[in-house]
Formats: sequence, structure tokens, C-alpha cells
Amino acid sequence: MCLAVPGRVVAVWDQDGTRMATIDFGGIEKEVCLQFVPDLEVGEYTIVHVGFALQRLDEQSALETLAVFASMGELDTEFGDAWQRAAVEAGETTPR
Repeated sequence: MCLAVPGRVVAVWDQDGTRMATIDFGGIEKEVCLQFVPDLEVGEYTIVHVGFALQRLDEQSALETLAVFASMGELDTEFGDAWQRAAVEAGETTPR
């Protein structure tokens, strides 16, 4: 499943003429393109899908959504260690 996940902007920069950001998804940070919402600033929240920030989001909605995703295990599915998941799915009992 591929989700649109809320996150908080922790850094913003330009990369080859494209505005980029580091987004914190409840402790997991990823680089994201801000092409669709180039006016986002550090501290604001956004919804991210496949590496693109899609829209600004208020903090309360973002935190509530992150909590729901975390309780469902979706944050780990979306952002967790793919090698670890593959090992578990293959039946390995010792985590890498």
C-alpha cells in the first residue's frame, strides 16, 4: 500500500533549481520535493506521497493521522527497514 503521510518540515534547500525539504514522519526523516507547495517553511506540516509534498496540513491533523498510522503499523510498512521486513516474511527468526 502506498499512503499519503503527514510530516513536519525540518529543513529546506534548493537542489538544481528545485525546492527540496527534509520531512520528519514521526522520527523517520526523508528527502521530499516541494514542487507542488514551494512556500512550505521549516516547522510546517505537509502531506507527502511518493516523495512529493502535496499540500500544507495543520499540526493537530498531522499528529492525529501519524498516531493512527503508527497504531496500524503503517509507518513501519511505509518507512521501516525493507531488508528487515523481507527477512521476517521469509521466516528468519533473528532480526538483521
